[in-house]
Amino acid sequence: TQCISGCMCPAGLVLDRNGVCISEEECPCIHNEAMYQPGEKISVDCNTCICKNRKWECTEDQCLGTCAVYGDGHYNTFDDKRFSFNGNCEYTLVQVLIISNTNGTFRVITENIPCGNTGTTCSKSIKVFLEVRSYELILGEEHVSVIKRGQNDEVPYTVRYMGMYLVIETTSGLILMWDKKTSIFIKLSPDFKGQICGLCGNYDGNGINDFTTRSQSVVENVLEFGNSWKVSSTCPDAYSIKDPCSTNVYRKSWSEKQCSIINSNVFAACHSQVEPAKYYQACVTDACACDTGGDCDCFCTAVAAYAQACSEVGVCIAWRTPSICPLFCDYYN
Repeated sequence: TQCISGCMCPAGLVLDRNGVCISEEECPCIHNEAMYQPGEKISVDCNTCICKNRKWECTEDQCLGTCAVYGDGHYNTFDDKRFSFNGNCEYTLVQVLIISNTNGTFRVITENIPCGNTGTTCSKSIKVFLEVRSYELILGEEHVSVIKRGQNDEVPYTVRYMGMYLVIETTSGLILMWDKKTSIFIKLSPDFKGQICGLCGNYDGNGINDFTTRSQSVVENVLEFGNSWKVSSTCPDAYSIKDPCSTNVYRKSWSEKQCSIINSNVFAACHSQVEPAKYYQACVTDACACDTGGDCDCFCTAVAAYAQACSEVGVCIAWRTPSICPLFCDYYN
């Protein structure tokens, strides 16, 4: 009923975040709190989205699912459920269900060994069984050994090196990337959705039921779930370990200082895309735990895991320096 002091945009124009009057057609799109102008493109998994008339228009390709295992027993399943599990044994990461109607069968096993005095374990070797065990690949730090059990002359896989990663790609739709230390990334074709089991979950698009045991029952307890996927029943069950930073108090401040790079401006472009908190906490835990040598391995693996997650959403971060986890590119080239 009365005049109010202030500013407003002329008819047909609207105010943007920067206090500028623009036409409605010029309004930006928003993704993870970042603004994009009309016509700008972003990548979401394997799809491309373009900003048109304030909305995202995206391609609808089926993307590969990814399971990540890194450092001191940290898992991120195909359905993006995160958990930590420490067991000193061989465990099934992923295998095709017997009832599966997919073309190829495979099984991936990781051997965990202690990487500190606090009970923490790290993946150190991997076995891949292909096509109902006609091929067995054993991935060690120095080489890949192959055991052929059947008469099949067609080799169902390729082995190549991509920078620091050893990559196994199978004809059935499994891609395995390993840094020959403590990081494993498994990528699967969407054909396997709901057709697999193991520590990497069941890949059905629902993270809530990922703790499915070998007997196909869904449980809440991570230890019950993890122990059910032991390859050998003679291995001892894993148990809850004490927080390594409270055991190794003298390492806590060093770990927090080192791992702060994840929360720093170095990774600023990624913070809105991939939540850094859990990666930072995993980094601190690992850096505290690795108290028997390999300090840098554990710290670098944890930061590299966050960098890889950023890369998966299209944000490439150059975080390595001569003093922080250097890579000798000439050697890898």
